[in-house]
Amino acid sequence: MPSIATPVRSPIGASGSKKMSSLYLTTHAISATSVLLKARKSFASGASRLAFSPLPEPLRFPGGSGPFRRRHLAGSHLARAAAADAEGREIEVSDGLAKPSKSFGERYPALVTGFFFFMWYFLNVIFNILNKKVYNYFPYPYFVSVIHLLVGVVYCLVSWAVGLPKRAVIDRELLALLTPVAACHALGHVMSNVSFAAVAVSFTHTIKALEPFFNAAASQFVLGHQIPLSLWLSLAPVVIGVSMASLTELSFNWTGFVSAMISNVAFTYRSIYSKKAMTGMDSTNVYAYITIIALLFCIPPAVIIEGPQLMQYGFMEAIAKVGLFKFLSDLFCIGLFYHLYNQVATNTLERVAPLTHAVGNVLKRVFVIGFSIVVFGNRISTQTGIGTAIAIAGVAIYSLIKANIEEQKRKAAAAPAQ
Repeated sequence: MPSIATPVRSPIGASGSKKMSSLYLTTHAISATSVLLKARKSFASGASRLAFSPLPEPLRFPGGSGPFRRRHLAGSHLARAAAADAEGREIEVSDGLAKPSKSFGERYPALVTGFFFFMWYFLNVIFNILNKKVYNYFPYPYFVSVIHLLVGVVYCLVSWAVGLPKRAVIDRELLALLTPVAACHALGHVMSNVSFAAVAVSFTHTIKALEPFFNAAASQFVLGHQIPLSLWLSLAPVVIGVSMASLTELSFNWTGFVSAMISNVAFTYRSIYSKKAMTGMDSTNVYAYITIIALLFCIPPAVIIEGPQLMQYGFMEAIAKVGLFKFLSDLFCIGLFYHLYNQVATNTLERVAPLTHAVGNVLKRVFVIGFSIVVFGNRISTQTGIGTAIAIAGVAIYSLIKANIEEQKRKAAAAPAQ
């Protein structure tokens, strides 16, 4: 009896080639690397025979109408292997397994990250410009703030309905953690809009450059974290620059200034509560729930403060100036751009290191201030321009120092584990 060797499957992903004799067929798609070979030699006759391994089910080829249908195999690996086996020649099976191709994001991560930054800046700039244009003919920031969040809520509900992303389940405990974050988000958002409606966009963003100062103060005196002296010193140019810009800002008024300062405080406490509300939920779902809760906080003051004026003449005046279609489309667009720029900002900052995050935030503010001055033709004094530049430079220095400190902490925490 001829001896029968154990069937051998050609190794997947191995380099080089493998030379074997005789051929097995499987019910799976046949390629050069998935062919089962079996050495079966009849020493009595001296001829090689082509044998088939036992099959768990009838062999079918694609397009065949029966259990086995002869197909034209010329030019294929299988035909060449069968011919070689019949002639008693060795069969060469090369490593023909195709490696899965990488996605565009895996091949060009820098381009993808750059695109995220571009979309973040673009959406932010467009939102600020459209938002200010709406206030020029519809000066009701409490109601507009509600529209911002309402459009965002509708966007989130539609996204959940189609499964992009899948809605994360929220329980009572998580709701209790997110509610303070949403309350601070609502207050900061409304006060920012009150400031945008009262003064130039560039001036509001200059005042909001003080936000790192409030963050440092809250960390030191509320959370009890020790802030390095270098960080405090880097905040001095921010305070000086904002003070210089405020003293000579042509659009200055106390409503815009105080509202922007309250916004800084609210967003500072939002950051504090956000750290306490860290969960395993993805950022998209977290921001969606915060938007929904914040909307509930914004509706009552809008109804109480601006409701009577809106019903009496607010809506009618706006429609008379620009028409019903433009009025509604403008409100929808600013709400959509507001939600998208915040969502893209969150997704962008998850992709980069703290240092890149810091630089990106500073550059974003520079872009917004610059574009708003160009679009609206705001006249600024020399002192205001110098003060704004000093404040932005101070924010950049502070952000870089803080990012380096956070990176050192991260490395120090990871060192023992290594």
